[in-house]
Amino acid sequence: MTNDEKVLFGKILVNQILSKGLSSLKDVEFKIFSQFGDDGIIQWLINNIEIDNEFFVEFGVENYKEANTKFLMFNNNWSGFVMDGSSDNIKNLKKQDYFWKYNLNAKDVFITKDNINSLLLEQNINPNIGLLHIDLDGNDYYIFDEINCLNPNILILEYNSLFGIDKEISVPYREDFNRTKAHYSNLYFGASLKSLHSLAYKKGFIFIGCNKAGNNAYFIRKDKMNSKIKEVSLKDGYILSKFRESRDMNGNLNFLNKSQAYEEIKGFTVYNTDTKKIEKL
Repeated sequence: MTNDEKVLFGKILVNQILSKGLSSLKDVEFKIFSQFGDDGIIQWLINNIEIDNEFFVEFGVENYKEANTKFLMFNNNWSGFVMDGSSDNIKNLKKQDYFWKYNLNAKDVFITKDNINSLLLEQNINPNIGLLHIDLDGNDYYIFDEINCLNPNILILEYNSLFGIDKEISVPYREDFNRTKAHYSNLYFGASLKSLHSLAYKKGFIFIGCNKAGNNAYFIRKDKMNSKIKEVSLKDGYILSKFRESRDMNGNLNFLNKSQAYEEIKGFTVYNTDTKKIEKL
């Protein structure tokens, strides 16, 4: 399917989820350009809360072939700013015809605690953006903690479901953290949902659930909550991912189940963001 055909099909799906009055994130999911069902969740949210500014920011988009904000741009004509650490990915993105058809800015840069706010401020972005998605496969907790120049209506944070729901933990901060270099399995990255949930709450965001795939958590800025959007407890909202993305030492998918995957990283060092102490998985 061409992009135009995908967008046309997406419009039909948007009309279906809105006309049926669905209220659960799991019931409104569909995929057009997102990796999983996030396109549907985002469409449902922007139609059920008041959006201050139709602008998105997304980190870690690779070449933007699969991204949670792409359908938002195509279908709703939102503007946005995306970043990725690979210059080849961003060069590829800028060669696409949609790059001139829409108000999209893109930058190749490796994001750290020290540069994140300056990178955002360079864009002269209205702080009250419609949506922020952080998907860095690594230092997500620390980058989110550092951001002080954005106050999005909708917040999407990638979490590592292998870290479970009981502890507030993250990989320790390393400025040059690389998921594959950290461990060949690609399983040692990011932060637990509980850790991100606690930080989001402190920053004024309410947890409303996760996508069915179990990798993205959704939050709404407290003042944007309404009768259509329901807060969800951490226990009820947590979803353990079922997709099998683990790799062997040669970089090949080895399709470990979740128990086997956990054994791959059991005993690794993590940072408890609650106690501020290093511990072991």
